[in-house]
Amino acid sequence: MAIITISRGTYSGGKELAECISKELGYRLLSREELLTDAAKEFGVSESKLETALTFKPSFLENLNLRKIHYICYVQAAMAKEVQNDNVVYHGQAGHLLLHGVPHHLRLKVVADMEYRIKEAMERSNFSRDRAIKSVHIMDEERDKWVKTIYGVDRNDPSTYDVVINLEKISISAAGEIAKQLATTEFKTTPESQKVVDNLVLASEIRAKIGMDRHIHDDNVEVEVEDGVVTLCGTVRSSVDADMIRELVRELPNVKDIVSKMGTRW
Repeated sequence: MAIITISRGTYSGGKELAECISKELGYRLLSREELLTDAAKEFGVSESKLETALTFKPSFLENLNLRKIHYICYVQAAMAKEVQNDNVVYHGQAGHLLLHGVPHHLRLKVVADMEYRIKEAMERSNFSRDRAIKSVHIMDEERDKWVKTIYGVDRNDPSTYDVVINLEKISISAAGEIAKQLATTEFKTTPESQKVVDNLVLASEIRAKIGMDRHIHDDNVEVEVEDGVVTLCGTVRSSVDADMIRELVRELPNVKDIVSKMGTRW
C-alpha cells in the first residue's frame, strides 16, 4: 500500500503513466480536475478560482488578502483526505508538495523532450505547431513561478522527487513496472507512516477552516498536529484573532489539546 503522485510538465505523458500504474497496482486514479471538484464542493469555492490559485502565482495584492493562499489550503485539505487510506495514484501539479513529509508517498517526476510535448499538444488540443510551442512554454513558466512563490523550491529540482522518469528513453509500460516495484517494496505503509498522514489530514483541515473564516486575519499561521495535539505557530494581526483561532480549533473533532505559539502584531 502506498501513495503515488506524478508531477509533469504540460503534455509530458504523466496522465498516461498514472493510468498505467493505476491499472497495474489496482490503485484508485485521482486527477487534478477531480481533486479541484472535491475541494470546491467541500469549501464552497468555484473550481475556476481553485484552478487559478494552483496555476498562477499570487500577485502583490493577492498576497495581501491571502485569498489564493487559502485556496491552496483547501486543495491540500481535500488531497490529504483523498489519500488517507492509501492505494491512490494522483497526477497533477504539486502533489509531491501537498503531501510533503509522508514516508509512504512515492514522488514521481515525468519529463519528455520538447518534440514529444509539442506533438501531444497538437494531437490532444488540436493546436497548430506554433500555438503548441507557445502553450508549452507559457505553462512551464507559470508553474515554475508558482512553485517558487508558494513553496520556495525549484519545480525542476530532482531532489524534490524520489524518481525522475524520462519518457523519451523509457516506455510507459517500463516506467509503470518501476513504479510498481517501488510502491510494493520501498514505500509500503507502516503504522508510523500512517500516523503522519492522519496528522496531516487534521492539520490541513484546521488550516483550511481558519482560512474560511473571513473574520480572522491569519497573516502567517502554521498548524502542526501530533496525535490530536494541535500546535499553532506564526503571526496573526491581534490577540483577538489568536483567540478566535483557538476557539475555532477547540470546536473541531479529534482535537485533544491546543498549544499556542502564535505571535501578534498588535
